[in-house]
Amino acid sequence: MAEPLNILFLGDVVGKPGRKAVCKHLPFLRKKLNLNFVICNAENAAGGFGVTAATLAELYGAGVDVITLGDHTWDKPNTEELLQKDWRLLRPANYPDGTPGRGAHVFPVGDGRQVAVVNLLGRSFMRDVANVCPFMTSKKLQDIYDLGNNCDALVVDIHAEATAEKCALAGVWDGKASLVTGSHTHIPTADAHIMPKGTGYQTDAGMCGAYFGTSLGADLQASIDRFTKVTRTRMRPAEGEGTLAGTFVSINGKGLCAEVRPIRVGGVLREAL
Repeated sequence: MAEPLNILFLGDVVGKPGRKAVCKHLPFLRKKLNLNFVICNAENAAGGFGVTAATLAELYGAGVDVITLGDHTWDKPNTEELLQKDWRLLRPANYPDGTPGRGAHVFPVGDGRQVAVVNLLGRSFMRDVANVCPFMTSKKLQDIYDLGNNCDALVVDIHAEATAEKCALAGVWDGKASLVTGSHTHIPTADAHIMPKGTGYQTDAGMCGAYFGTSLGADLQASIDRFTKVTRTRMRPAEGEGTLAGTFVSINGKGLCAEVRPIRVGGVLREAL
């Protein structure tokens, strides 16, 4: 009987506090949870907006295997080059045809097994209106990535604002993915569970970043100014100790979820291991 496949998905890494939390806690978690694979959404990793080669290298060095993005994919000028060179970096799959990079791929675990990772971008209340319908894209991807056939596990990162959209997309993937987890809203939800057809689910994994005295990991006063003043204040990551937040899933031999639970370490949130 095959050993369970243990995967950790880390929610949005926000600035230096988020990167430091990953670097501090992930090596411990890889041993503690006997992790085979780690996926991380890092679209806010570089100063809160996008990624750079340096921030990617920092996260890979901490033990991250694959990095997903979202609506801040294009915030840094060199993103297109990074997507073309770095096979471990994914952007949303439901961008129009011809968009640089790729939104899904199968990655080796190291013991012969393979994990497919899919990155999707929601459309409700999102600023990027150029993205294609994530439901249609999901159906197309399910014809390519067949759980139990050409991959041993399949993880979907739904980077979306609306919880209803995430829940609906998860229903489309139930039984066809090992784990569907949300990112983007930066707040960990309390609904981690196994869906009727065997897919693990959590509406939002939370963020890896500073929660204390912040607004979604951003400087609190800058956020207050955006809500109360006519001028647009530039958001910036807050200071302080970051919390690592994510979703853990243990996958059985059929590629479906045997266990799913939230993970939180460090900072001010109650620890969950």
